[in-house]
Amino acid sequence: MNSHLSRRQILSSASTGFGMAALAGLMQAETPMVHRAKRFAPKARSVIFCYMSGGVSHLDSFDPKPLLEKYAGQPMPGEVKKTQFNNNGTVQPAHWVFHRHGQSGMPVSELFPHMATLADEICVIRSMTAKFSEHAQGNFFMHTGFPFLGYPSAGAWTSYGLGTESRDLPGYVVLQSGGASVPHGGVGLFSNGFLPAQHQASIIKADEAEAVENIRPQQPRDSQRRQLDFIGAMDRRFANTTQHDIHVEAAISNYELAWRMQSAVPELCDISSETEATKKLYGMDGPDTTRTAYARQCLLARRLVERGVRFVELSCLPQKLGAGQAPNPWDQHGQIKKGHGNMAYQVDQPIAALVKDLKSRGLLDSTLVVWAGEFGRTPFAQGTDGRDHNPYGFTIWMAGGGIKPGHIYGATDDFGYHAIENACTVYDMWATVLHLMGIDHEQLTYRFSGRDLRLTDVHGNVLRDVIA
Repeated sequence: MNSHLSRRQILSSASTGFGMAALAGLMQAETPMVHRAKRFAPKARSVIFCYMSGGVSHLDSFDPKPLLEKYAGQPMPGEVKKTQFNNNGTVQPAHWVFHRHGQSGMPVSELFPHMATLADEICVIRSMTAKFSEHAQGNFFMHTGFPFLGYPSAGAWTSYGLGTESRDLPGYVVLQSGGASVPHGGVGLFSNGFLPAQHQASIIKADEAEAVENIRPQQPRDSQRRQLDFIGAMDRRFANTTQHDIHVEAAISNYELAWRMQSAVPELCDISSETEATKKLYGMDGPDTTRTAYARQCLLARRLVERGVRFVELSCLPQKLGAGQAPNPWDQHGQIKKGHGNMAYQVDQPIAALVKDLKSRGLLDSTLVVWAGEFGRTPFAQGTDGRDHNPYGFTIWMAGGGIKPGHIYGATDDFGYHAIENACTVYDMWATVLHLMGIDHEQLTYRFSGRDLRLTDVHGNVLRDVIA
């Protein structure tokens, strides 16, 4: 039904979940309030961020270290830095066997058999580093470039820098399904911070009847339209008294997009038009409900970028057995083989299908897929069969959107503990993402508290060797 929300519904929705799942504060203006940073020809127009909250072990997935077998069961040679729990055991080899895949010969472990088939599409960065080894700080740092609340997320910066190509959907969307929760740090991870309100993320619950609260209209279309027009007239008069402050303008524009979203969101989430072959490709035909739920997010991510949404983030689901807490399900301080195995089964096929589906539809060249967690894991055990947090050297990968395919960049030491070749930072990652989107990261700034702030703070270099 093509209808819209009343103001009371919108404001009620905005009060839920700190407003992150709400419509108010999340919407794109009729005339996008975006930054006039220096732009150049983009290689990508959308980003899909597959966030592996909790920290995937690079040593068990994309960064093989044969020396771990030689030293297995022995104390870690050399200095061991303080870990999160300081329950450090002996050297622990990989729990999965590595094989080379594709024409590139890229090593990928049996943990990710479906992602292994992407070997000639992805660029694996083995030398990522972070500044923090605690989940909340790590999550904030990975999302915003700062370790605490109050700064805009990368998705908000992307929306602010480029606006959205969709008239009916927000520029920045976070998908959830199957009971997925927000990573440690809370919904502030997806905040617009000090940027205009329409750049904040909208959380869409992919498998719920109401994907966004109050998305179903409760009044006739004509009646609500008259209400919205009346409210809009009052708001515009107020905006005149504020000299059209951009934050006031953003709030006003929210209501109009809320009207349009009531048709756009249900249509987006209705996957009945997708073929059975497509659903099977994503893994939606199996009995595992967590994989099916994550697969729905991946499928909706493709549908969102088809509709012009600028930045989409996916959310991992908690596993009942052998995984971390709900906010950080990749966090295995014990039973890492069981936990990582369960989590990989959840996301492996859907993510691989997403990349393949984008490519088959001619969308991969214009969509940048980023796969990352907040840190990696230690080469030595925590206790007997877990791994603690390791921010000193870990792996992420990117695909599409101008990235060099079938390429490995950087390296960690022989134990996979520290980045030693082409060490790079989260700042470098986001500088590269913005560059591929056609924006100079140093010029994408916002004046706040007397300072021109940016996603990369005062850091960041574009990783030109990973660009095709």
